[in-house]
Amino acid sequence: MAQQIYKGNLLSSLSYDELKIIENGYIVVKDGIISDVYEKLPAEYNNEKITDYGDRLIIPAFSDLHMHAPQFAQRGIGMDRLLMDWLNDYTFPQEANFKDLAYASKIYARLIREFLRHGSFHLSLFTTIHYEACDLLFKMLEDSGLYAYTGLVNMDMNSPDYYVDDTNVSLEKTERFIVEHQYSQRVRPILTPRFAPTCSAKLMKGLGELALKYDLGVQTHLVESKAEAAWAKELYPDCASDGEIYEKYGLLQGSGPKIFAHVIFPTPTEERILKQYDGYAVHCPDATSNIIAGIMPLSKLHDNGINITIGSDVGGGHFLAIYRQIARAAQISKMKEFYEEDYSKIELKNAFYMATAASEKIFPHSGKLEKGYRFDALVIENMLDKEYERPIADALERFCYIGDDRNIFARFIDGRLIDPDAVYEMICKK
Repeated sequence: MAQQIYKGNLLSSLSYDELKIIENGYIVVKDGIISDVYEKLPAEYNNEKITDYGDRLIIPAFSDLHMHAPQFAQRGIGMDRLLMDWLNDYTFPQEANFKDLAYASKIYARLIREFLRHGSFHLSLFTTIHYEACDLLFKMLEDSGLYAYTGLVNMDMNSPDYYVDDTNVSLEKTERFIVEHQYSQRVRPILTPRFAPTCSAKLMKGLGELALKYDLGVQTHLVESKAEAAWAKELYPDCASDGEIYEKYGLLQGSGPKIFAHVIFPTPTEERILKQYDGYAVHCPDATSNIIAGIMPLSKLHDNGINITIGSDVGGGHFLAIYRQIARAAQISKMKEFYEEDYSKIELKNAFYMATAASEKIFPHSGKLEKGYRFDALVIENMLDKEYERPIADALERFCYIGDDRNIFARFIDGRLIDPDAVYEMICKK
């Protein structure tokens, strides 16, 4: 890949609390990797071609660390229900449709196009209990150029008769999926027990053995509602909390990422487990507002040294765009601060970090505009009014609140310019 030089207003996170902004800066990209970033381009590049994006922003691509691929078809539906009613009335019937591979192909192709449109290039995805559909999504993700973790969903109890697996069958399918996909570099398998109340002790033990055998990570839901947390403890009386179930049954033994969605009502045990195993608590602001009725104690978890990232949680969340989740995270943190005196709100720069640089250990060399990082990036229109002079950081905030995919001027994965519609057409032809 030839060397490329891009000019624009560069913005990425240095840390949770600090943005790095270079106005009219330069990024030099070689073979998909950022070879350097400059405020002023050195003379050695005087004869090189420069792609000048003017006053547009160049930012890292987003990470979506929790969403349900099959639920893309039901986004924005059933949002007036609480969790268990929503699952039983909408979600389980919808996910059961993925036994039809033609149906799965159409939904997953559209989903991938939307990820590309909205700039989410690093993903952690739930699928369904259907091996063929899960395998199909894995291959589509590979073809698309996206980076992802995904796995076949495990659930063998407390689920509808039409959408539940036999324990042994679930474990057999899971191991087959791991074996057939373990050598992919861009898309990786991950254990995916739906949540503790839908998984028997035998299933959990078997998944723990697979975690150790194949050195895998795990993604699941954790203390996402008071009812779910109480139910998990009732079903597993030998465990002190929801999180301890995954530890006791060995699902945290592998070196892969430990990704826990929601973490709204964590006990000291959950916090200890997240820290001890370098786990990630995934904040899903829209889903929090729609169906779960609680808000992650985000600033408290951060202050306690816990990794926090952002997820769209489509379909519990109603919109795929992570930049909107950044805005929503800041919004609802103010509500939590208002009603809970010991809680502190966050700022947009904190949420932007969670949606980009915070997932670097899951997706190495991504999330920042720094030397040695992959050029997975977005070029964003500067939506500030010309008559109203504001700092570049305000242009990012405005995009997160009122922008959409039409304001993303260009998209890059591994330094390659991406056309979402062209990728969609390519996937549909396969």
